[in-house]
Amino acid sequence: MNLLAHAYLSFEQPEILVGNMISDYVKGKKQYDYPIGIQQGIRLHRAIDQFTDQHSATHIGKQVFKSAVGTYAGAFMDVVYDHFLALDTNELSEIEWQPYTQKVYAHLEENIHYLPEKFAAQIPHMSTHNWLFHYRYVGAIDKSFGGLVRRTKYLTDHKPAFEIFESEYAFLKAQYEAFFPDVKKFAQIELARLQNQ
Repeated sequence: MNLLAHAYLSFEQPEILVGNMISDYVKGKKQYDYPIGIQQGIRLHRAIDQFTDQHSATHIGKQVFKSAVGTYAGAFMDVVYDHFLALDTNELSEIEWQPYTQKVYAHLEENIHYLPEKFAAQIPHMSTHNWLFHYRYVGAIDKSFGGLVRRTKYLTDHKPAFEIFESEYAFLKAQYEAFFPDVKKFAQIELARLQNQ
């Protein structure tokens, strides 16, 4: 899952949100340097990622990207999931998504002292350009794919992946629709388990 989904699957709990958003920047035993709520968010993030990778819809969706991006297909599917989540009126309406994303930025800024430096440096740009809300726009997915390619070791052009996204749009949406209710239910149960340990 990508940024919006990890934020949303924190269920509006600020410490869980912080941990869920910084997990990729926190290695090994470093997680124990944080308050317990943030530790739970870090572990929730990792459980969500594992669930996502093992879900049949993710596996099916990745196949359409493999020819263009090889082993990075999962990262592209993560962005695809954020796109369809941002449009998902079963979760929030367009009117509700806008203030929701502002709340996420506010929670992150209030907890900036807990954010790893590399992640904290992105927050002003993320907030100013409202990355989370803009995942709903196809043009933002084009940019996100470009950013993914820049962070890879051997990809040089995101356009083939973006063309697949456009041509397989309905197919990819169907994978999201098969996947998201499952991951939401999983995250709710896993968070309850973590908080009751």
